[in-house]
Amino acid sequence: MSKRATKGVLLVQLGTPDAPTTADVRRYLTQFLMDGRVLDIPYMGRTLLVKGVIVPKRAAQSAATYQTIWDEVNGSPLMYYSVLQRQMLQEELGEEYHVELAMRYQNPSIESALEKLQSMFLDSIRVIPLFPQYASATSGSIMEKVMEIMRTWSYIPQISFVSSYCEDPGMVDTFVDHALRHDIGAHDHILFSYHGLPVRQLGKVDPTGKLICPDSGCDSCKAQTNAFCYLSQCYGTTRAIAEKLALKEDQYTVCFQSRLGKTPWIQPYTSDTLHDLASKGVKKLLVFSPAFVSDCIETIDEIQVEYANEFKELGGEVVTMVESLNDDPKWIQALKRLALGN
Repeated sequence: MSKRATKGVLLVQLGTPDAPTTADVRRYLTQFLMDGRVLDIPYMGRTLLVKGVIVPKRAAQSAATYQTIWDEVNGSPLMYYSVLQRQMLQEELGEEYHVELAMRYQNPSIESALEKLQSMFLDSIRVIPLFPQYASATSGSIMEKVMEIMRTWSYIPQISFVSSYCEDPGMVDTFVDHALRHDIGAHDHILFSYHGLPVRQLGKVDPTGKLICPDSGCDSCKAQTNAFCYLSQCYGTTRAIAEKLALKEDQYTVCFQSRLGKTPWIQPYTSDTLHDLASKGVKKLLVFSPAFVSDCIETIDEIQVEYANEFKELGGEVVTMVESLNDDPKWIQALKRLALGN
């Protein structure tokens, strides 16, 4: 007789369209960009911008891009690896635990995953956003949604959140292992390219409003100001990986991709960094993207296609992508420790 699960674990990723069609991408982009933590402007302005400008302009183009990375058998790479991570973590944790997977936007929804967990009358639920670095627009949005749903429950089990794990040894070691699959010394320079955020969102992590964050360069502020600053956590991840690989500071650059609109985003931008490195004669780049635990459109297309082509047009020759954590057993062991609170 199997043992009843008494503890739940909810893994939550950002999300992916259900299919690489314009209609599905339109629904995904609308839900994503209408989140007030993602596009942090007043509701009416956000509605006009998202539904009147951004989504109509980008839906078809984004759908075409998704079609290039969509696998005929496995579908969305992000979904494929997320499902594997859930399955492998479930095997590691055993019968005492029940692991669910949800997407913040689209399917499977957080609502549907929590409904399954609620019906099991668990003693506890641990929520793990699948983002190593905390940001209000990612992990914060997930936590808010979970609390919004669970506050309506008649019974509320013990609930805990993993807010960040930007320097987790298992996560770092997995990225290091993946980098060592490549000949690091054969590359002229290394990029750590993170997903970008509007600069205005950095200071909002300080409830007193006294923290004024620069748009670049706070590479040592974590211990001095705010441990929840996304920018400082990105630098923390970079330092942890660089130390393991014995990289010198002049061997790598931290940069940020995926900016939207004209408002200032965290700098330096990845595109600007490519121009700068190409102008200095750099020919071969090795690129980490440690904001993502699964390969997805940002790593497969944006870096390996868009930025690679841009770099070659500037005179560069090679852009080598370090694989994300994906279904690496060492990463699953790190997830297990996060789930257990170790």
